[in-house]
Amino acid sequence: MIKEKLIGALRTCGWLGDNTGTTAGADPTRRWIVDPLDGTTNFLHGLPHWAVSIALEHKGEIVSAVVYDPAKDEMFWAEKGAGAWLNDNRRLRVSGRRAMHEAVFATGVPFGAKSTLPATMQDLARLMPGCAGVRRWGAASLDLAYVAAGRFDGYWERELSAWDVAAGVLLVKEAGGMVEGLRKGQDPLDGALIAGNEGLFDAFAGTLRG
Repeated sequence: MIKEKLIGALRTCGWLGDNTGTTAGADPTRRWIVDPLDGTTNFLHGLPHWAVSIALEHKGEIVSAVVYDPAKDEMFWAEKGAGAWLNDNRRLRVSGRRAMHEAVFATGVPFGAKSTLPATMQDLARLMPGCAGVRRWGAASLDLAYVAAGRFDGYWERELSAWDVAAGVLLVKEAGGMVEGLRKGQDPLDGALIAGNEGLFDAFAGTLRG
């Protein structure tokens, strides 16, 4: 239903979505990037932390984004150049913390079948002794939305898909934060990223990159 409504609204756009495949549009410069249920495992287990993530890409850049958390009725949204917002009128800003020992970060810990589990465990070993905590809540789009809202000070993860993070990347940027690939120069939509506030970003990224 989400796909039909979005394509109906902008009929020339392409499509990239979780479990819905890739569809070329008449306009090759625009596409929707959508995860209709980010946090599937949480949803299946009755944990109230999952979201719908929708991003519009134009010429390789995310220009509009929505992450909606139905359980808490929180809608995080952003447009390029117009800021990031929560529900109707609350402007979002990343946190102002600058000390690593005060910071709380978020990540996703891959299950055993994923090849990135050893690298993630190394990340945790480097990061956790010097910060206030690391949370693993199981929905990448909401992790990024929480960075944009200043609830988390930063987020990183490996082995992601573009639909997991496309909307969240714009939220963080429009809330004054920074987003880069986990490897310097890597596109954040290519599967591994770091996001955080400007004051902590270099120390945070430097710890993870080693």
